[in-house]
Amino acid sequence: MASIIPDSPKPGPIRDTGDRYGVPILAVRNLSLRFEGPETAFTALDRISLEAAEGEFLLLAGSNGSGKTLLMRCMAGLLEAQEGEILFRGQPLTRNKALRRELGLVFQDADSQILGETVEEDTAFGPKNLGLSREETERRVGAALEAMGLESKRKRPPRRLSGGEKRRLAVAGILAMGCRIIIMDEPFANLDWPGVVQVLEVLRSLKQAGKTLIVLTHELEKVLALADRLLILHHAQIREDGKPAGVLDRLDPAWGVRDPRRNYHNVEDCSWLP
Repeated sequence: MASIIPDSPKPGPIRDTGDRYGVPILAVRNLSLRFEGPETAFTALDRISLEAAEGEFLLLAGSNGSGKTLLMRCMAGLLEAQEGEILFRGQPLTRNKALRRELGLVFQDADSQILGETVEEDTAFGPKNLGLSREETERRVGAALEAMGLESKRKRPPRRLSGGEKRRLAVAGILAMGCRIIIMDEPFANLDWPGVVQVLEVLRSLKQAGKTLIVLTHELEKVLALADRLLILHHAQIREDGKPAGVLDRLDPAWGVRDPRRNYHNVEDCSWLP
């Protein structure tokens, strides 16, 4: 698979700029989300706080209903929480469309993100909506498809792609838009072994290129070896946040997260990459 596209026409892969040890590229501060009905009220996110450094790979785990997807939707601006704030390099993201473009989402159902009649058209959708010139759009589309190994399928209808290829297509569209943060919700759902490997190769390549990654999954055994940090979400709250091995040592069975080391030697072995 080719190198991830740069943000400028310069050749070769580049890393995002900025001080990765200074202000975090993404910060969530005391985020609370509630749903209220005529008879009941439900707290979906309860004072959530987390940070992602430049180029960091965060793995967010939790059982179904823990709030992972809702947190992702808040970070991406698809839901607005009643309390708290989300910052991109110290700047509030709320209602800031320019900064919102720095975050790209890959949904669990990749088909829901397909908007073009061909792979090429789908990848070009985002850059066109940014108002980029035809030449710049074509450059970005070509580079993104090459990076995701889809260049030979640019004229193919997306519906003819495999599950893994559809997720690669979603990432290609994000890369073409120049997003610095990529959030993926259950990226291995409904994929066979070759599809999982395809997605893992994409994640490894994105990490090597310096993209900031936040992956929401309960399938830790497939990807944990790539993660810099592991966060556990349970009943709307962050219960643990730290280096993967340390977090696994402190797991509470009530959180509904399995320690994948039961079937592997250590954290470094927890990957389906060949």
